[in-house]
Amino acid sequence: MNIVQMLQTHAAWFDLLDADQQARVARDTTPATIPAGTIVEHKGGVADAWIGVLEGLIKVSVSNADGKMASLTGVPAGGWIGEGSLLKHEARKYDVVALRHSTIARLRGDTFYWLLDNSIPFNRYLLHQLNERVAQFIGKAEYDRLLAPDARVARCLAELFNPLLYPSDSMRLEITQEEIGYLARISRQRTNRALRTLEAASLLKVEYGAVQVLDLEGLKHYGL
Repeated sequence: MNIVQMLQTHAAWFDLLDADQQARVARDTTPATIPAGTIVEHKGGVADAWIGVLEGLIKVSVSNADGKMASLTGVPAGGWIGEGSLLKHEARKYDVVALRHSTIARLRGDTFYWLLDNSIPFNRYLLHQLNERVAQFIGKAEYDRLLAPDARVARCLAELFNPLLYPSDSMRLEITQEEIGYLARISRQRTNRALRTLEAASLLKVEYGAVQVLDLEGLKHYGL
């Protein structure tokens, strides 16, 4: 699959561009294969590219000087992140880590800015994405403090199927219980119990190395 095909499949905004814009984006987007556990972008690094996930799963996390780490969100295939740092011309305030073997795309920052200057549809897409991102983090701050582990796992999975942030026609996601635990910030054992509870409630089906969502709205509102 060439870069244009990758973008057509995993960048919902690509089809909003005209032919000349698509050609420049394809020219200035570089894919890279990233092994599991590898840092894709370092906290404090210069934000010089927009980051997309073409395959796999990454997490956005922060840490302090003592080594304590907190996962902010997971990003499956189809998700693009880092626009905030680019728009503010600042260093990244988080690490981006591959949770599994992944293919990452980097769109050059100067082309990202050029799209902002030349494509109204791209601007609208980005505006909706930023608005949805704000809502996502407000919701996460709420459920991290108020919800029990079962409901935290439900919200964590629902986030990964957000149709605006991570467009996909499939309700199946390749993700392990360990990876879910990383994102929900609970142990693997407790994650297993939560998944079985959600499965018993007919909200999802647990498969080997994957989860099939049966009721997305139910996951979003579980525990309320």
